[in-house]
Amino acid sequence: MKASDFIVEFLEKKGITSVFELSGGMITHLLDSFNQRTKINVVSMHHEQGAAFAAEGFARVTGLPGVALATSGPGATNLLTGIGSCYFDSVPAIFITGQVNRHELKGDRAIRQLGFQETDIISMAKPITKACFQILDGNEIPQIFEKAFEIALEGRPGPVLIDVPMDIQRFQIEDTKIELQSGQEEEISPVVIQNMINDIQQAKKPLILAGRGIKASNSQQNFELFVHETKIPVITTLLGLDTMEYANPQRVGFIGSYGNRWANIAFGECDLLIVLGSRLDIRQTGADTKFIENRKIYHIDCEKGEINNRVTGCIAINNDLKSFFSKFHQVASDSKFALPKPWLNQIEELKNTWPDTKELKTKGINPNEFIHLLSNNAIKAKAYLADVGSHQMWTAQSVELSNSQLFLTSGGMGAMGFALPAAIGACFAFEKKPVVTVIGDGCMQINIQELQTIVRNKLPVKIIVMNNRNLGMIRQFQDSYFESRYQSTYWGYDAPDFEKVAVAYGIDSKTIVATDEIKDAVNWLWEGDNENKPQLLQVMIDPHTNTYPKIAFGRPITEMEPFAKPIEMEGT
Repeated sequence: MKASDFIVEFLEKKGITSVFELSGGMITHLLDSFNQRTKINVVSMHHEQGAAFAAEGFARVTGLPGVALATSGPGATNLLTGIGSCYFDSVPAIFITGQVNRHELKGDRAIRQLGFQETDIISMAKPITKACFQILDGNEIPQIFEKAFEIALEGRPGPVLIDVPMDIQRFQIEDTKIELQSGQEEEISPVVIQNMINDIQQAKKPLILAGRGIKASNSQQNFELFVHETKIPVITTLLGLDTMEYANPQRVGFIGSYGNRWANIAFGECDLLIVLGSRLDIRQTGADTKFIENRKIYHIDCEKGEINNRVTGCIAINNDLKSFFSKFHQVASDSKFALPKPWLNQIEELKNTWPDTKELKTKGINPNEFIHLLSNNAIKAKAYLADVGSHQMWTAQSVELSNSQLFLTSGGMGAMGFALPAAIGACFAFEKKPVVTVIGDGCMQINIQELQTIVRNKLPVKIIVMNNRNLGMIRQFQDSYFESRYQSTYWGYDAPDFEKVAVAYGIDSKTIVATDEIKDAVNWLWEGDNENKPQLLQVMIDPHTNTYPKIAFGRPITEMEPFAKPIEMEGT
């Protein structure tokens, strides 16, 4: 069997229904094999970065590795930002790059390049992948692809890169499947679980911190049972936002540098914290972590190095969440837990004191109010995708997710330009059901070319461009630390009229500038047959609208701007 035929049939057997790519000479054998040998939908993007983000969006919906392909040289290097996004946010993916023929590889020669577009993508990608393979023997293809899938999915998920020279793609191999054995997990001590049960029963102000690991380990149902059984209120990270339905009475809110003020205060006041699949990074805890270390913390994570890293003194449970939930349920089968009503009442008082819609004093449209109205009318959306910046935080603070809706954004990499192509991957994963993507004017211009991919594939992506005509989060940073010198954020920056851009691509669009236009605009997205087609809504926001609340950098996370002031310059 021709190697490229084996590879594409292998992907189809693994359940992959869509792959994302930008054509190039070094992947033509693979593209032809997809066309001739499979029913896999080959989605041609307009930039390899877009292909990588689309693969990430597909993976985060399906739980299967997203697959993106690129040619050698610039095609391969253009994948790197998306590869890094998958790595930092624990998303399984297989990135396949074409490479020059083996006889054109420079090898150990003291030259920069031998073959045209020859580039050592393996060395570049190693720091941001779980594994990289360059196939130099065609007979190794079955084993390498099996191993790549296993690595991408096992433990903490992540990306794997496979570099396939052109002559290897046409190599004749035997169709052999290699079975690989997974490693055994550490056994969780029932004593640790029983101690946790006792601590939950005795705590007056317990909290669960829900992170991305819940979705990454496909443990959502197990998590919901755990929350129901223990009756503990839940705070979420940015990437864990979709682990709790907005209407769930145990949901507290979103914590972090731009988290809901009431959730951060509750975070600071809890007497027991159970951390599920969260790294406790600086965006979640702030720079000063001393405030969090004066209470009992159970930290459950599949990656040992993440426990007792920034926040020390935690009781470590280094295990996969599914195994943890199973063990807890087994040990706690006869245990009784009570709803901490005084604590829930206190949290409710905090919510009423610090509502998200009252944090901003702005002219025109209040972005938090807009997000609430948008999500109230978007019950048919399968997911929300937010790009990176002020609009991302307004969305996280105020979006009202139902139990079945996902929230996807670029967390660890924080990559502007993520949301539009990721929405394409998500939409294909949902079999062309509608998704909503919220994008700032700066982010929109990074992968704007993918509007054509949306139109060509007739994808019902609802695109919300929150246009404040500047790079608002950095502009706010310049207000704080550079005496409002707006170089490259407001000065020397510009954005087009995105309504007109959308029309040029053949997408129905409109613009709103005032609060009284919001209701009709969000209804328009779902009227009649609009549900089944792409639309763009441009929402004009005052350029000086800040993102509040915001942690006062250097202070505990409970102390937030504008009421508290930073005591040092942000380093992250």
